[in-house]
Amino acid sequence: MYKPFEIKENLFYVGVNDRIKHLFENLWPLPKGVSYNSYIIHDEKTALIDTVDICYSDVFFNKIRSVLGDKPIDYLIVNHMEPDHSGSIELLKTRYPGMKIVGNARTADMLKGYYGITDNVMVIEDKEELCLGKNTLQFYLTPMVHWPETMMTYVKESKTLFSADAFGTFGTLDGGILDSQLCPDKYWDEMVRYYSNIVGKFGSPVQAALKKLAGVGIETICSTHGPIWTETDNIGKVVSLYDKLSKYEADKGLVIAYGSMYGNVEQLAEVIAAEAAQCGIRNIVMHNVSKSHNSEIIRDIFKYKGLIIGSPTYNNKLYPGVENLVHALQNRNLKNRFFGYFGGFTWAGAAVKQLKEFSDKMEFEIINEPVEMKQSLNNDYMEQARRLAQAMAEKLNSEVEVMSVRADTSCH
Repeated sequence: MYKPFEIKENLFYVGVNDRIKHLFENLWPLPKGVSYNSYIIHDEKTALIDTVDICYSDVFFNKIRSVLGDKPIDYLIVNHMEPDHSGSIELLKTRYPGMKIVGNARTADMLKGYYGITDNVMVIEDKEELCLGKNTLQFYLTPMVHWPETMMTYVKESKTLFSADAFGTFGTLDGGILDSQLCPDKYWDEMVRYYSNIVGKFGSPVQAALKKLAGVGIETICSTHGPIWTETDNIGKVVSLYDKLSKYEADKGLVIAYGSMYGNVEQLAEVIAAEAAQCGIRNIVMHNVSKSHNSEIIRDIFKYKGLIIGSPTYNNKLYPGVENLVHALQNRNLKNRFFGYFGGFTWAGAAVKQLKEFSDKMEFEIINEPVEMKQSLNNDYMEQARRLAQAMAEKLNSEVEVMSVRADTSCH
C-alpha cells in the first residue's frame, strides 16, 4: 500500500510519473519525463481533482485507495479534458459509479464525445461554488488555456489553486513533490519549453485568465504537470513567467536558427554570431534546424528578443527544417521580435524572399538588409553578415537602455 502524501491538511497528492514516453503529444521530446498530477480533498465530501493517463491507472487507483480506503469519491472535478488528464475517467467510473463528475458545459460535451458519459454530470458556471464541508471549491472558467473547456478550481479556505495545465512543466517529480522538497532550477527551462510549444499560441486567453485571478490570494498552486508550488518566491516567479510569455515579452539575447546542407549557410551564421558577441550580446543561442528539435528552438525564441533565421534555397523554397520552424512560429502568433534573415543559393534564390514574406506576416521589426549569398562565402558576404549582426546588437542594446530609463522613471 502506498503511503499517502499530504500536501496540506486533508489535501493529498495521487499523481504519477511517466519515465517511459519519448514524445509528449507524440511531438515533444521528454528527456526528463513528465508527471500527471491528481489530487484528493478528503473532507465530509471527497473530491478527486483530475485523473491521469490511462497507462498508469493501476498505480493511480492504488494511490486513491491509500487515501480513501473504502470511502467513496463524491465528486470528480475535471479541470481539463485532454486524455493525459482525463484518460482514467471511464475506468474510475466503474469503480465509483455514484460519483458526480463536475465540469462546465464544454466539459460535458467532451465527456460524452470521448467516453460516452452523460449521467451524473454536474455542469457548473463561472465562479460557481461547491461546498465539501470545511472546504469550498470555486470554479474559474479559463477557456483556451489551452483547450476551450479548461477551468481552474480554487479552495477558498486554504488559498489553493488547481490550475490544470497552466503553470505546469515537463519533468518528472523525482522523490520530492513540493517545490520546497526539490531544486526547482531544473524546471524553469522546461516550463518555458512547455508553455511555448503547448500554450504559446494562446497569449490573449492566458492574459484574460491572469486578470480574472488577479484578486485571488494564492498560497499553493497545484498544476497537472510538475512540482506543487508552495513557496512565495516560486509562486511569484511562475505567475510572472506566464504573464511575460503571454505578452510575448523577452529578455535581451539572440537566437540564430539556420538550415545548411553543405556548411556555407552555417558559416554565414557563425560570422553573425561572432560579430554579435563582439558587440556585447552575451546570450546567443545557435540552432541548426537539422539537429535541434523544434521545441528547443521555439523555447529559445520565446526567451529572447532578437531572432535571425537563415536558409538555403531548396526546391525553390525554404529549407524544409526552416520551413517547419517558420510555420510553427506563425501558428503561435509570435510577436514583438527584432528580426534579421539571410540565405544562400546556387543558381536561383528564393529563401530570402520567403523569409521576408514570413516577417511581413508576423509584423516583426526588420533589422538591417538581409544577406543573400550566391554559392559560397566570400569577404563581401562576411562584411554584410557583420553589418547585420552589428545592427541587431545595437537594437538589442538600445532596447535594454530604454527599458532601464523607463524603470528609473517609474521609481520617481
